[in-house]
Amino acid sequence: MHWFINMVIMEKEIVKEYSNGDLTVVWKPKLCIHAGECVKALPEVYNPDEKPWIKAGKATTEQLKSQIALCPSAALSWYVKGEKESGDSAAREQVTVSIKPNGPLLVKGGFTLESAEGQSEFKKRPTAFCRCGKSSNKPFCDGTHNSISFDN
Repeated sequence: MHWFINMVIMEKEIVKEYSNGDLTVVWKPKLCIHAGECVKALPEVYNPDEKPWIKAGKATTEQLKSQIALCPSAALSWYVKGEKESGDSAAREQVTVSIKPNGPLLVKGGFTLESAEGQSEFKKRPTAFCRCGKSSNKPFCDGTHNSISFDN
């Protein structure tokens, strides 16, 4: 199988793409909270100690789709050329809220987030909210809970 890496910079956000030839895994490092769900599910694909750290060619398209659905921060998504469906189906899901042990509050499904200033934004991707109070991107989780040994 062939794979490639494509890096695109959009509005100061780094977006990296890794393909297995059929499906392209999209990784947005700024959203990643380093929960490790990807590494746990497919360690042969995701290895943070290697470069590139994602080797999409080491899994089937279906395995990648299933694993990406587990990403709690929506840092991972996918697309397949020619398919209408993508890894962006959260807007059609029922909204669920879960508390990750020693981590963020995770909201999945489409919802509207209103700021204290009255601005609203529709979130269609899983969204991780800070519970430790130390995130530099409040109200969103930035993974700081990992470095401060948050226990709750």
